[in-house]
Amino acid sequence: MDLKVIIVDDEPLAIAVIEGYLSRIHGVNVVASFSDGLPAFEFLQDNPIDIMFLDIEMPQLTGIELVRSLRNPPVVIITSANRDYAIEGFELNVADYILKPVTFERLLKAFSKAKELLSRRANDLSSNESEYLIFKESKRNVRIKQDDILYFESIKDYVKVVTASRTVITRQSIGSLEQMLDKDKFIRVHRSFIVAVNHVDTFSTSSIEVGDFEIPVGRLFKDEVVKVLERKK
Repeated sequence: MDLKVIIVDDEPLAIAVIEGYLSRIHGVNVVASFSDGLPAFEFLQDNPIDIMFLDIEMPQLTGIELVRSLRNPPVVIITSANRDYAIEGFELNVADYILKPVTFERLLKAFSKAKELLSRRANDLSSNESEYLIFKESKRNVRIKQDDILYFESIKDYVKVVTASRTVITRQSIGSLEQMLDKDKFIRVHRSFIVAVNHVDTFSTSSIEVGDFEIPVGRLFKDEVVKVLERKK
């Protein structure tokens, strides 16, 4: 998939030069260019962008002001004839700061840095999202951090998700839920219960204590439960 790029610069020649260089890089789509920060800000409210080439000194909204005004800014490469803003720019976590006139070699180096930063952001997002499970309760989706879950209890066609601070009831079989859970974090202890291994306080062949709750251990599950929990001690 092509990377979506915008260029924000009040010099038409600078925009033309950057567009020309980017046309030589495979997988880049320059979707728009702007001569001031204000129309760029309005565009970014409804259009997700991967990389923004950004001038600093512009009449209505400067490049620095634009980045600060965005809740989730794209990866930014600053292009400026003035080196005085470099420290301020890097404080905003920009990928690179190119002094004009921009050469193709320098732009290519900055673009590589921007792609690396995009990749790190994507990995961080994936890692954060994997910490959560999403359950449908009534007509809403509820995100719960996996490490907060104490246990799951089957109630006919529903499953009760219990944490120390809340309970969510979702329409799902406990068998299908078991298939999607991390086997290192959760263990089936009964036909009606799955518990979080790290929240087990005490256990025996007949019951498990998780926080203030006592969970029964099923006869068919007890050997595996004891083996797994003994390893976790």
